[in-house]
Amino acid sequence: MTTMRAVTQDVYGPPSALHVEQVPIPAPADDEVLVRVETAGIDAGTWHLTTGRPYLMRAIGLGFRGPKARIRGMAFAGVVEGTGERVLGSADGALAEYVAVKASDLVARPDDLGAVEAAALPISGVTALQAVRAAGIREGDRVLVLGAAGGVGHFAVQLATAQGGRVTGVCSGAKADLVRELGAEEVVDYTTTDVLALGRIWDVIIDTAGNRPLGALRRILSPTGSLVIVGGEAAGPLTGGIGRTAAAGLLNAVSTQHLVGLVSTENADDERELVSLWAQGAVRPVIDTVYPLEHTADAVEHIGAGRARGKVVVTL
Repeated sequence: MTTMRAVTQDVYGPPSALHVEQVPIPAPADDEVLVRVETAGIDAGTWHLTTGRPYLMRAIGLGFRGPKARIRGMAFAGVVEGTGERVLGSADGALAEYVAVKASDLVARPDDLGAVEAAALPISGVTALQAVRAAGIREGDRVLVLGAAGGVGHFAVQLATAQGGRVTGVCSGAKADLVRELGAEEVVDYTTTDVLALGRIWDVIIDTAGNRPLGALRRILSPTGSLVIVGGEAAGPLTGGIGRTAAAGLLNAVSTQHLVGLVSTENADDERELVSLWAQGAVRPVIDTVYPLEHTADAVEHIGAGRARGKVVVTL
């Protein structure tokens, strides 16, 4: 067998720009192994790269008319060809039957960690882990998580709780029970209540929703509190949330508040830590929907619409 099914894209556009076609199986380099992909996680980054929005992404080297890399996907769980080792990790081109990955970038997958849950840990889980770490949460801190039921947010609620934070989660009312189950002491339904108008102050704010002004968030943060910005959608198609991320970094230099514009980076050490936290029962991926590979466009559309409770995963 020399070819495989893969999700490809030649031009930016709506999720319908994604297609499943036969492409050559990648040939691993000397420091790589070939992994047979069982499942692949879908995250907001997949939607952004599919649509080419914000447009600033195109100017920083990802391609002007279409992505330079034709095969979509990053997070995956699978089996190493030749050895049968069960692994998870992240690599370009994960929405395919096979992906070539550096052996050092792979994380062993426990036998009782299923492929669907395993594919949900990289990207979103790592982003949440790095956000909570950057926030420096201490025992008893009042922690506000915006977008608490989303792919990153539902991990952030659990990780902040594990750090001893007293978490308030912001989500729609339909997702409130889930957020409480994940450890939040309190849930605010953003469809009926403006969290900015409650007159309350938090020690830590982790914003995974990306639609509130930076200045407004700082006004409900304690004078020495931490605000971590994770992405954002509110600034429109040109810059998206990149402006808020950059502004947080600049203001941090002159503020008593700790302001972080998080740019997460995938690495095996953090993925390994998440697996360890899963084994301890401190974190669990919540799976919203599982799609077959042929319906990847529907999975990406679902993420882009903001309807998902937790993670969306594609099976091969």
